[in-house]
Amino acid sequence: MIPNMSKRRASSAPDTLEAALARVFDHRASKASWFALTGGEPLFTTGQEPDHLYLLRSGRLGVFRQAEGQPPQLMGVIRPGEPVGEMALIAGTPHTSDVVALRDSEVLALPRDAFFDVARTEPEVMIHLSRLMLSRARERTSGAGEPTVFGFVGARGRPIRAFVERIAAAVAAMGHTVQVIDDSALRSASEWFSRVEDSHDYVLYVAEADQPAWATLCARQVDRLFVVGDALSAPPPAHAPGHELRGFRRQFTDLILLRDARMSRPANTSVWLDAVNPGRWFHAREGDEADSARIARIVTGTSVGLVLSGGGARAYAHIGVVQALNEMGVPLDFLGGASMGAVVAAGPALDWSDAQLEARIRHAFVKSDPLSDIALPIVAMTRARKVGRLLNEAYGDIDIADMPRPFFAVSSNLTTGRLEVHRRGLLRRAMRASIAIPGVMPPVVIDGQVLVDGAVVSNFPTDVMRQLHSGPIIGSDMSQVRGVDPEALSNPPSWWRWIASGAWKKGPPIVSVLMRSATITTDGELERSRAETNLLILPHPGGADIRDWKVYEPTVASGHAAALAALATLDGPVGTLRKRRALAAHDGTAVPVSTQAPESPHRN
Repeated sequence: MIPNMSKRRASSAPDTLEAALARVFDHRASKASWFALTGGEPLFTTGQEPDHLYLLRSGRLGVFRQAEGQPPQLMGVIRPGEPVGEMALIAGTPHTSDVVALRDSEVLALPRDAFFDVARTEPEVMIHLSRLMLSRARERTSGAGEPTVFGFVGARGRPIRAFVERIAAAVAAMGHTVQVIDDSALRSASEWFSRVEDSHDYVLYVAEADQPAWATLCARQVDRLFVVGDALSAPPPAHAPGHELRGFRRQFTDLILLRDARMSRPANTSVWLDAVNPGRWFHAREGDEADSARIARIVTGTSVGLVLSGGGARAYAHIGVVQALNEMGVPLDFLGGASMGAVVAAGPALDWSDAQLEARIRHAFVKSDPLSDIALPIVAMTRARKVGRLLNEAYGDIDIADMPRPFFAVSSNLTTGRLEVHRRGLLRRAMRASIAIPGVMPPVVIDGQVLVDGAVVSNFPTDVMRQLHSGPIIGSDMSQVRGVDPEALSNPPSWWRWIASGAWKKGPPIVSVLMRSATITTDGELERSRAETNLLILPHPGGADIRDWKVYEPTVASGHAAALAALATLDGPVGTLRKRRALAAHDGTAVPVSTQAPESPHRN
């Protein structure tokens, strides 16, 4: 437990709003009703017609939205004393979100007609609710209103208390108040739990593997649950604890696998994933302060995600971006990308140093002419055998689930017409699919699905990152950087000149056309993707064709310069950028969220 850290958290609703709500519900006390929701039970669902104004008396509610083909996304948390359903009720439109009890909760409900009766006699109620609606709309686009109560449940033979204490210490070092609660609170009254949660910024419940009753209570009491296991334990528990939320379990149960500090890389993750079926998973070394600090950033919503777009050889610029972020001490907690962006992002996700990343990219792409195995174009211009061999040399049999930091790559599924997100399975196979530019490389078939370059469906997959991570997102995007040499297409070389010059090693000019066609993004899609970022970096390398794998140093330098320019615009740490943006929205001030380097006069 962190001593002397008690501090009353400021209420999310002003006193004037609380007073107005009290008058609303007291004025028609005979028409207001009380009821209880068990954890996971919905208060209302998307599309349902509004018929009541609700007031949460105890517990917590989560606001969810779900896009087609995607898991539900938590948009915000409603705490005691706050109203629910006011937007749809006042607008007279169906609810646009699902509201679900995160834990056992008590709710007051006032019928629609009774609410409007009061509103006619006390118009200030509508003013306060209108301000609340505007505030919530800003919060749900900027990361406020997120979980603050977390449970850590042991699923291994050894205690996890010391690990949780290190996380709590890291949270306290950030300037937050935090309390660790163990099974000594098992007999405490429910009001005691509420008081602790109200008086601290973050509360961490910890339950050991041999405390099933306390673990069950923790799972019902918290906003989000971490199951903590041992990487080499085999097999994991047959019925691992989880936060049961009627269809939302995976969105609220995460897995942390601890390993001995002498283990260079995680292992055995897939076995645990099959047993626990978590929404996310993380790896940490026993006693490692850096890993504890990373979990603390995840808890506090200050972890940093980096998304890198596709762009062929011009995606070398992302290497410069990664180097600049490392130089400036920006933590990279979640990584992902499309096509060549995924290849670069895999480096820091594997804990490669800048030197290792550069050496491996140089070997695989700069020195090796990856597209030089030209083939009779029946399926594609190249056989991609050379690419496959180079990927095997770089990644071997690494499973994505065993990467030290959370990582994803995307490919385009020609069988379903949807984006395929790779978070498990052989890294080299996912990479081969993510860079399989249609017409340039043959598609990859995985589990009967035909996969090609991820850039075809989503060249800048920031929406995937937002589903995994609530903190700020840094994006480096090459989507609108032209990489096709018009001279090479207007005056293509003859066959004998093309072969004699050695230009055949990077493929014929049609390869540029195919690669650029695969990475073109519509203005609407590009705007949506970039809107998800909190810091947007737009490198502009000049003088290199999209297939010119030899032009390395100047392209990397362009990314490095663009990243430093972007970071120079910030007035605080990257980790708090999303939260500062939320405060700025309330204050009416601006927070820089994007920048780009000046365009090169030699830009193609």
